[in-house]
Amino acid sequence: MRVSWAQLADQVSGCTACALCEGCIQKVLGQGDPKAPLMLIGEGPGEQEDKRGEAFVGRAGELLTNMLAAIDLPRERVYICNAVKCRPPQNRTPRPDELDACRPHLLRQIALVKPKVIFLLGATAVRVMLGPNYRITQCRGQWYQRGDIRIMATFHPAALLRDPRRKHETWADLKMVRKELLQQGAYPDLLS
Repeated sequence: MRVSWAQLADQVSGCTACALCEGCIQKVLGQGDPKAPLMLIGEGPGEQEDKRGEAFVGRAGELLTNMLAAIDLPRERVYICNAVKCRPPQNRTPRPDELDACRPHLLRQIALVKPKVIFLLGATAVRVMLGPNYRITQCRGQWYQRGDIRIMATFHPAALLRDPRRKHETWADLKMVRKELLQQGAYPDLLS
């Protein structure tokens, strides 16, 4: 079902498809350029995101902003969202039933943005977009194709804060994303 951004925001705002809605302060749909060639998908809102209503704020958000800047992309020129729109209790990993309940919202976001490239941030985004048998350590740094969209996975910024040794792998992934965007003619004014 094709919906507008306003309709999707209303659907997410009123969603009670899983128990996550009971404990969150506010739902976090996503933000950025709604027609961005690059879409980033993470796991779910954390405490700061839940309070502010924005995806990827706090230390992980700052790192993500710096990662994007390293490939010459201001954060406002991409679209950033999460697999689930409500904060899981104590920032735990969303359960499969919660991911399934939120999947229609995510698929509608992808249909509205129509990105050329999706960059998956972490294991949960990988499972949601590629399938439950995919593991971040096995599939990061590889390209996948879903329809017209190229998909790559890398480590979540929060994981990089916990284990900085993974940053060199993520930098390699970022450079491949940048190269793909260049090859597709995305962001001609920024990526040169």
